[in-house]
Amino acid sequence: MIDLAEARARLGREQLILPDPVPEHPLLAGKQEIGRGEYSIVVDKGDGERVYKIISSPADYFLYTAEDRPRGKHFPLIHADHGIIGRASSGYPFHLIEMERLYPLQEHTAAADLATRLMEFYWSACQQWNRLGMDMGRIALYHMTTHPLDVGDSLQQALKALSDFVEEYQVLPDILNANNLMMRKDGTLVFSDPVFIA
Repeated sequence: MIDLAEARARLGREQLILPDPVPEHPLLAGKQEIGRGEYSIVVDKGDGERVYKIISSPADYFLYTAEDRPRGKHFPLIHADHGIIGRASSGYPFHLIEMERLYPLQEHTAAADLATRLMEFYWSACQQWNRLGMDMGRIALYHMTTHPLDVGDSLQQALKALSDFVEEYQVLPDILNANNLMMRKDGTLVFSDPVFIA
């Protein structure tokens, strides 16, 4: 098993949490915050099917809204872009995205096993390319697409789509954190938040 704390520290990605409060917006009024990450806040829409994700990272915004973004079985379904609703303390605008509700990985599920394998493959590839500094993650992800893993065709295609997106938008991959790999109710593994900007 990889040492996630060491892995994230090596990438300069120690666990950080967005300090900003939930911005005021009519769609968010009276809604419960259910999650928070380095660049995002997740608010329950209240219908059991969708959430509002408040994002401050341009990388996430591109991933969720670009016309040429990766789509398919292993990427989140985006229902609406409700626009800019404020500004984060980082200086980036807050975008309000309405998307499908995803769930944390549950131990001893196929999705959790796949996520663990992906994180281990990715970390191993990062270690192989660590002399490239911040570019090691991009090269490691590309390496995973050129040396097919035993993860199934749809997930291998998703890795390729993610790698292509990372190159096109010059963002960095982040699949070392289980919070960036989630699952649907049906157990499908989803790349929920797999990119960042250095």
